Amino acid sequence: MSPKSEIKKNSKSSRPGSGLPGLLLMAASGWILYSKFLIDHARLLPKAIPADLIEYHSPSAGRLGYYVDRTASGRPLALIHSLNAATSSYEMRPLFGQYRDERPVYALDLPGFGFSERTPRRYTPDLYAGAIIDFLESQVGEPADVVALSLGCEFVARSALSRPDLFHSLTFISPSGFGSGRRSGRIETGRGESFAYRLLSQPLWGQAIFDLIASRPSLKFFLERSFENDIAPGMLDYAFATSHQPGAHHAPLYFVSGELFTRNAVDWLYRRLELPVLVLYDQDFYVNFDLLPQVSAKPNWQLQRIAPTRGLPQFEMLAETAAAMDTFWQGLG
Repeated sequence: MSPKSEIKKNSKSSRPGSGLPGLLLMAASGWILYSKFLIDHARLLPKAIPADLIEYHSPSAGRLGYYVDRTASGRPLALIHSLNAATSSYEMRPLFGQYRDERPVYALDLPGFGFSERTPRRYTPDLYAGAIIDFLESQVGEPADVVALSLGCEFVARSALSRPDLFHSLTFISPSGFGSGRRSGRIETGRGESFAYRLLSQPLWGQAIFDLIASRPSLKFFLERSFENDIAPGMLDYAFATSHQPGAHHAPLYFVSGELFTRNAVDWLYRRLELPVLVLYDQDFYVNFDLLPQVSAKPNWQLQRIAPTRGLPQFEMLAETAAAMDTFWQGLG
């Protein structure tokens, strides 16, 4: 081969853009190594709520943690948080504080989050519904007013359809499943895991992908879209801490993959409820409420807008949120 042809060959291989796949591979490999060796996945995790924290073993969901204050008497109030990359009972902290002097209050950390078990296992809507049922039956012990947030509302609805005797009423805050585009998700929980989950959860890069989602800038980006004003003080720090625990990535990767949503939740879950239901909503960056009119005509459903809020009215308009719930409960007798 002549020197000229050798020069021509080398110049062709070094054209701009020819090394991009290699650069991307190097960047991905670097982040995987950084995630594995330099990110602390066992940060100190304080209580999400300043109350007694109890851990017990659920036959259906393993170790579950919950906060409780039984100082006051009356009908128990049970609080169920949403699901996302960094969720916990911290989301229900304002409501716990609002009612702890008026009635027994409980706040459950759902499986895979907070102080509940975060082992690598199959996370499904049925797992969460079973955890809620066991919690209400074995720890609360009498029909409760249950307040749930976002995707937690779908799990609570599923639980209430199975065991209505454990519930006195349901309050759904910014419930998921009412979007006009919701035809995705799953009904049958016995099916195999989706391709999206299998791709995201590969042992080589699953933790690294989650660490990108749970980075402080990413968490700040997502939280800002749930507040009309500034993020509630302390919420970002707690979200970062709870998402940097051993096994913290297992359940959220099922969430990100769409494994935990119910297809056509209005028909499969919400329409079938016979218990009294209150829905509190306004604007929400992550869900919409186009299909709420399909249940608003049912006599057991009440809807109230708490504005202006973006999915977390218990933080930005606590007084209005509590007043709406109080009026609802008083009407039940």
